[in-house]
Amino acid sequence: MDDGMNDNVHAEADPITGVTKGTASARIPVLEIFGPTVQGEGLLVGQKTMFIRTAGCDYRCSWCDSAFTWDGSAKQDIEMLSAEGIWDKLYALAPGQFSHVTLSGGNPALLPQLGCLVEVLCAKGIRLAVETQGTKWQPWLALVDDVTISPKPPSSGMKTCYELLDDMVNKLSTGGNGLCLKVVIFNEEDFDYAIAIHERYPAVPFVLQTGNEAVTTTDDDSLVKSLLRRYEWLIYRVSVEARLNDVRVLPQLHTLVWGNKRGV
Repeated sequence: MDDGMNDNVHAEADPITGVTKGTASARIPVLEIFGPTVQGEGLLVGQKTMFIRTAGCDYRCSWCDSAFTWDGSAKQDIEMLSAEGIWDKLYALAPGQFSHVTLSGGNPALLPQLGCLVEVLCAKGIRLAVETQGTKWQPWLALVDDVTISPKPPSSGMKTCYELLDDMVNKLSTGGNGLCLKVVIFNEEDFDYAIAIHERYPAVPFVLQTGNEAVTTTDDDSLVKSLLRRYEWLIYRVSVEARLNDVRVLPQLHTLVWGNKRGV
């Protein structure tokens, strides 16, 4: 008996994007689309970009500044959109005013159907960036221009799976995309973890970034003062550490400008 339920059982995925044939209309869980703004983190800090924030994450970091992507508090805001629907929203927000898009989360790499969106944006000449913690590989990552892998330090409460991280770094290191590693630093234990990550992947561009301990405060002046003090401390720690001679030390730019506001 054939009731149509098994039509895609033997369907093959595109080797580049990872999108299974027949799933081009697959919906993507989107929480936010906003911009133009600037990238606040990683090697692309200051880059003019649009943001697409997807729902869902496989981590539960103690200091997550986007917990609404996974804790259910914003589930009413999730829109299930097609790739073309997302493009329509991007263009409606900023017609002709962007050439760069950042895929954010949560963890966008949980979503194989993002391959459809990557195809659409690449076809329109859009440069793409994504950040992920390095726990889930998707073939479409190979088409993204700039991939930031941000493994989480001990202060997050998460444990790094080095087998998964090694696999992702190895796959992206052989491509032509811009790969970098980023570790957020809250304390000395995190700092030691960052050294270990850098020594494990010495050829990959590496960023250390100050962490935000007050992700719910609305006191922007106090937050900025705290973040600048932490940034000064991190600069000093790196300056006297011979194992970190080839790294970049960056603040979380958007928190210095907008505090903990969403959608900026």
